[in-house]
Amino acid sequence: MLAQAAGFAVLAAISPTALLVMAVFLGSDNPRRIAGLYTLGAVIMTVVMAVTVLLVIEATGLNQPRQQEPRYGLRLGLGILALLFAVVMIMRARRAPAAVGVTPRPAPAAMEGAAVTGAPRPAPTVEAPTVEAGTVEAGTAGGGIVAEPASVKDKERKPGLLARLTASPRPLTAFLAGLILFAPSATFIAAVQVIATSNADISLVALAMLIVIVLTALTVWLPLIAYFAAPEATTRALRNANAWLVANGKMLVVSALLIAGVALVVNGALNV
Repeated sequence: MLAQAAGFAVLAAISPTALLVMAVFLGSDNPRRIAGLYTLGAVIMTVVMAVTVLLVIEATGLNQPRQQEPRYGLRLGLGILALLFAVVMIMRARRAPAAVGVTPRPAPAAMEGAAVTGAPRPAPTVEAPTVEAGTVEAGTAGGGIVAEPASVKDKERKPGLLARLTASPRPLTAFLAGLILFAPSATFIAAVQVIATSNADISLVALAMLIVIVLTALTVWLPLIAYFAAPEATTRALRNANAWLVANGKMLVVSALLIAGVALVVNGALNV
């Protein structure tokens, strides 16, 4: 049970957009506070939705042995949903081959004179990516909200919600971005369902829930802790990762969706 739930949680954690947004916030005038509130929003959303899904499954009786068919039917439905999201992302990529969704920008100049630790020294700057007005914000399983390249026609539209939240990083907008980006995905729900239907004792369920929550929010709390421990190395790593994430992020998310979708469909169809 632990291995299966953890596997779905890892797939749910794959979100290039969440990592790119973290780079934006770490490149703000107040990186510790902004990125910290972003992480707090992500963790709160993950915890609340994990408990909510668990309680809903128990309230509807899907965790009972007699509800085997509905339980596996839910997994089959989640798998089909994940596969549909993957197909939609592939079709959108074919219609808009030119990637314009996220571009790097230098960190604000105010960062250059800010103290990072107790000793007065210049803080490292982050070439943080920005989500442009042409970005389409699509809710997906296995990665929250993914910034997708938009067509030339789409670029004439107003900036999306995520673009507005990251355009001028502030504490409230950072917190809201964490909530929005970590809305539950199909793979996250699948991870919690594995726990809820395992009929394990309360201590094992609590441990499994903690593992799922920690893994799902990995892309925000890990960079934040790394920044606290080694600001220069973390900002350098994020800067080097930006271009790769922009170029390969969609493929990464689609791969996660396909893996999760096939696993859930097989599990639900064969009742295994």
